[in-house]
Amino acid sequence: MKIGKVPENVLKRSVFKQIHTKRPEVVLGAGVGEDCAAIKLAADETLVMSTDPITGTAKDIGTLAIQITVNDLASAGAEPVGVLLTVLLPENIREAKLRAMMEQVEAACAKVGVQVMGGHTEVTAVVNQPVITVCGVGKVKDGHIISTAGARPGMDILVTKWIGIEGTSIIAKEHEEELLTRFSAPFIEKAKELDVYLSVLSEAAVAVRSGVSAMHDVTEGGIFGALWEMAEASGVGLEIDIKKIPIRQETVEICEFFGINPYQLISSGCMLMAAEDGNTLVRELEKAGIPATIIGKATEGNDRVLLNADEQRFLEPPKTDELYKVGGVENA
Repeated sequence: MKIGKVPENVLKRSVFKQIHTKRPEVVLGAGVGEDCAAIKLAADETLVMSTDPITGTAKDIGTLAIQITVNDLASAGAEPVGVLLTVLLPENIREAKLRAMMEQVEAACAKVGVQVMGGHTEVTAVVNQPVITVCGVGKVKDGHIISTAGARPGMDILVTKWIGIEGTSIIAKEHEEELLTRFSAPFIEKAKELDVYLSVLSEAAVAVRSGVSAMHDVTEGGIFGALWEMAEASGVGLEIDIKKIPIRQETVEICEFFGINPYQLISSGCMLMAAEDGNTLVRELEKAGIPATIIGKATEGNDRVLLNADEQRFLEPPKTDELYKVGGVENA
């Protein structure tokens, strides 16, 4: 396609015609020439917004774009309502690829009841693979927002499911041939299918009902990055037992194969939480079929300590995600 705005006929045919999910709160939505979206909220509701780009992969980009943004809204205790998309496309892309991306977007939106309210779609020479930036909009009752900054000394720190599952799935999909030189096809398929765990909507809803004090979706920078960000936002220290951090065998082996650190690997689908009574929260999550593990405590002061048997070291500020060390993102 030619550089510039996506032509109106392509926009109507391959973008708007893929959008079907509607929300009653949205009173002005996507349309040719519309620069804004509008949402009508009840008097006792607060608007919650989040924005994120998908840059680390080109496969399943439409699905991931929605999932990651919805997870961010859920981590604030909000109900996702709608999204605005900025889609940047390279010159060599085919219209069929754009249509497929929008079909992924709509399928992901329909699954969680979210409306595509508008956005911008452009072909540009400044990208060499598709990039989707999503602005998510949600709502929460007044006084019920959960923040990353809610951890207090003495609180239990816990995580849901397993770390590294998003990165494991992405690597398995994009480096399948390379991985087949060591691993069996069923093993790689199992790794690819970890993407079924990427939503944190269920655990966020259970946690909000069960008295969670802070939540943070574990994304770029992995669990180490998320722990640092929660501690920094809350002004607390940490004592974290590395051996208690849950990790899948697929993640361990694929990270060993590429020589990367699973604790610094993008981990959407894993929610970091702080709670006064972590054991009760773990039980409530497990009743809902969501595995959860207490991995440590928040402490007074600023020391963020990682314990590993008799050894200890200090947590460092977030670094570049390990996913980018693997490289080879496909631009299909």
